[in-house]
Amino acid sequence: MLAQTSLQATSPRVHRMAVSAIFFLQGLCFASWASRIPTIQQRMGFSDAGLGLVLLALPVGLMLSLPLSGWLVARQGSRRVALVGALLYAVTLLTLGLAATPAQLVGCLVFFGLAANMLNIAINTQAVGVEALYKRSIMASFHGLWSLAGFVGAAVGTAMIGYNIDPLTHFALITGLIVAGVLVAGRHVLPTDANGQVADQPIFVWPDKSLLLLGLIAFCSMICEGAMFDWSGVYFRKVVLAEKAWVGAGYTAFMSTMAAGRFVADRFTSRFGRARTLQLSGLLTASGLLLAVLLPQLGPALGGFLLVGFGVSSVVPLVYGAAGRSTAMSPGVALAAVSTVGFLGFLIGPPLIGLVAGATSLRISFSIIAVMGLSITLLAGRTNL
Repeated sequence: MLAQTSLQATSPRVHRMAVSAIFFLQGLCFASWASRIPTIQQRMGFSDAGLGLVLLALPVGLMLSLPLSGWLVARQGSRRVALVGALLYAVTLLTLGLAATPAQLVGCLVFFGLAANMLNIAINTQAVGVEALYKRSIMASFHGLWSLAGFVGAAVGTAMIGYNIDPLTHFALITGLIVAGVLVAGRHVLPTDANGQVADQPIFVWPDKSLLLLGLIAFCSMICEGAMFDWSGVYFRKVVLAEKAWVGAGYTAFMSTMAAGRFVADRFTSRFGRARTLQLSGLLTASGLLLAVLLPQLGPALGGFLLVGFGVSSVVPLVYGAAGRSTAMSPGVALAAVSTVGFLGFLIGPPLIGLVAGATSLRISFSIIAVMGLSITLLAGRTNL
């Protein structure tokens, strides 16, 4: 497939460009799927509740893949797993366009999630290795490219919808682009991992105290991210009472500053340190959510969501970078252990908001999420980053 090509990198910059390209292609793949969810919902006649149940297949695949991905990276090396995972991710995107029944779509989404996380753990392990070559923080810039790809994928999806291009044709074009990109970039990713491959590495290792702390920080941040992804539009419609044209403005504001924050986070981290950056991130997240809760008008709410985007932008990249430098286990398994704890927050956050909002109100739900942001600051003070 990607065979035994020469992997002699001329400089760390070459490795960085290759890994950056795969991060971008990963984000483009996910955004391409997300941009066509309404089309697929309409084509298959799903109700909102039915669509919600179908979409659960994706996180199920992600969760099933978490321990397996770390084990594969430890045994096979992140290069091989990243390249195979990227190709599987692209091909599985194509199957989502081919799915003709709800059962087929659910099955494809499970495999889409499996491939997504296989690629995620492996390419973040690669990013840890490249960061080590640079001897400074550059992890956030990789994640910034993933976010940037989200905007590109959404724009392409909007154009495809505008020209009445069906999801299968759309996904086929993106799949071809990703495969071509992986074939080019794959020649220049890191050939070996920092800690090498571990033949007897167990499939899952319970994180030690330091990794568990990192996992809890990721958990709090990903609760906030999940809330923004799934509930920002609802909050602007029901609480801010925004006009129809402005309902999506909160989500756009959040995504814009999350992407921008990742491109400046590395420089800030190099100057002030990882722990202080995480502490500030938590304060920004909590402050932004409280501003939107206490002053639920369009201007303050937009400002609050902008702050939340800046706040969460650097947390997961910094946590992943720290986990990948663990001396207790291989980078892939350490990343998988921390991701397992953190990703639970992404799953718990949106349903938690719905349950609390049903019993009380959305403003109270968002207040609870603000506490999660403050928890990032408190937990970061206990780390030795």
